[in-house]
Amino acid sequence: MSVAFAKDDSAETAAETHLPERPVSQHPNRVTEAGLRALEVQLQQARAACDAASAIEDINERRRQMANPLRDARYFAARVHTAEVVPAPVSNASVSFGSTVTFSRIDGRVQTYRIVGEDEADPKAGSISYVSPVARLLTGKAVGDVAGSGDQELEIIAIA
Repeated sequence: MSVAFAKDDSAETAAETHLPERPVSQHPNRVTEAGLRALEVQLQQARAACDAASAIEDINERRRQMANPLRDARYFAARVHTAEVVPAPVSNASVSFGSTVTFSRIDGRVQTYRIVGEDEADPKAGSISYVSPVARLLTGKAVGDVAGSGDQELEIIAIA
């Protein structure tokens, strides 16, 4: 059999283990105190996964199993290193980073979100990134203010 048709495990493994880096936002890495703790936990989990994968004897399988955790460890290490902890707001007079804001939309829907850092944002769990379009519309506004226009008109009902 010709060598040209032989399967080369090391070349295949090399392709599988060279993953692109996780994209890092160009915005300042603002986080809440809880957000920083979450990043630190994720970094520890990624390092633990690397440690577990390093115990695998088969070198090709070890490389495959370490690819994602190594990439995650690099990402979370960078995010922890660049994190700017923003203290909780001292006033609820206007919407700011860390505020929980309730607003109504023009279609009658009422929504509540906490404005947090990019890595800790989870709209399904009630938090949005401070760089999201909605957060940008609301930041600096007070209860009763209307932000946006047209279909994107939001009236602030409460700030906590």
